[in-house]
Amino acid sequence: MASRVREDYRSLSGPEKAAIFALSLGEENAARLFEHMDDEEVREIAQTMSNLGSVSSSIIERLFAEFAEQMSSTGTIVGGIAATERLLLKVMGKDKVGTIMEELRGPAGRTMWDKLGNVNEQVLANYLKNEYPQTVAVVLSKIKPDHAARVLSQLPETFAMEVIMRMLRMEAVQKEVLDDVERTLRNEFMSNLARTNRRDSHEMMAEIFNNLDRAVENRFLAALEERNRDSAEKIKALMFTFEDLQKLDPSAIQTIIRVVDKTRFPLALKGASEILRNLFFSNMSERAAKILKEDMNAMGPVRLRDVDEAQQFIVATAKDLAARGEIILAEGGQDDEVIY
Repeated sequence: MASRVREDYRSLSGPEKAAIFALSLGEENAARLFEHMDDEEVREIAQTMSNLGSVSSSIIERLFAEFAEQMSSTGTIVGGIAATERLLLKVMGKDKVGTIMEELRGPAGRTMWDKLGNVNEQVLANYLKNEYPQTVAVVLSKIKPDHAARVLSQLPETFAMEVIMRMLRMEAVQKEVLDDVERTLRNEFMSNLARTNRRDSHEMMAEIFNNLDRAVENRFLAALEERNRDSAEKIKALMFTFEDLQKLDPSAIQTIIRVVDKTRFPLALKGASEILRNLFFSNMSERAAKILKEDMNAMGPVRLRDVDEAQQFIVATAKDLAARGEIILAEGGQDDEVIY
């Protein structure tokens, strides 16, 4: 699905105009612009670039006119993480670019301490428990008290007491010490966190495959198995298909039956296995099951595309219910998901 192209010039903010202007000039010319900006300005424009998407040529031309430049543009420009990183590398050192890009990719926040406030307390505690108590004391003194309390409660009790004692005795922290702690957090913790937060490519492809037409999905998987069997197996294990619904407990099936439009079931179950059909029938009232069977029999032959669409709708509904915590899904390729 193509991304939306920006067409409305009036909706552009100042940073967006600056980002479009810089991208449209090309990397070398934009590099000269960045040389005259401070770090905060570069960060703001870099953040805007990474979220820009596609911009129509008419907007670019109007922007140039606004800057009184006699230039023209054809086609569109696309801002993204990769383009932004390449451009920044033209004007500053790799370490500084890495810092800016980590901020773009990592948890939200303008400063390191803001960022730590967005990190789950268990994750932060697991990292800090391997640091010196004095270092942990400095970190907890810089983040918000409610977050510090949650982190402290996750630390081993003896270690937590060591941290508390140092916090009680701590005076003003020297800037050099604070800079050293911040640098360590940035290089060792936040950069690793940003990498682990990036979405697994196999998980992303599994979701895409889930939404393919069944014939296309089978064709792609067969081709992928020939080229890279390991990746194909990982994707298949991550995919949640309509047949995987048979792994759900009765209460989950009943929730799906209650929520989904009843007109979807005849088509969806028409192409399902006997086991899955019986699972749905057994979780309906006798009268509802009888009506559903009659509807299925009355349909006659149906197009596979229509069956796939009905099944994908029910699978998408199941995933939504799971995301809201109303049911528990047993993911594809996994066994014994729930213990009673």
